[in-house]
Amino acid sequence: MRTELRVAAYAVCVRDGEILLARWVDGGGVRRWTLPGGGMDHGELPVETVVREVEEETGYDAEVVALLGIDSIRRERPGRLGGSLDWQGLRIIYEAGITGGSLRNEQGGSTDLAAWHPLDSVPSLHRVELVDIGLQLWRDRPPTGHSHLFDPANG
Repeated sequence: MRTELRVAAYAVCVRDGEILLARWVDGGGVRRWTLPGGGMDHGELPVETVVREVEEETGYDAEVVALLGIDSIRRERPGRLGGSLDWQGLRIIYEAGITGGSLRNEQGGSTDLAAWHPLDSVPSLHRVELVDIGLQLWRDRPPTGHSHLFDPANG
């Protein structure tokens, strides 16, 4: 089975009791809220990636405040040329503050909407698990930087 690794960086931006999220559109057209962020370009530093991605997806200038943690997911996916692909996503999650810019939606990217959401409304949003992982890391700040929220070892 072929393998593929994707490294990405995401931001948890919280201010005044709200979190900044981007609405991701998957290949099938399903829309779910996610943390602003995305894949690293070759040669790019993760902190550069997250700042670039926040601007692309939300219009805001961001500054990294802290490294919250690193999350890893693994999925079996259909390969582009047939067969199966053992895909792993390594997700570097930062806390970031907004330093400028203005809210706008991404054009021609993987997200179609950016918005602030009250923290207490997050459980009712149609979202990817990364939102919950990022918020758990932001709240708990585990010394290992590891979220046990979606850890397969925890059942």
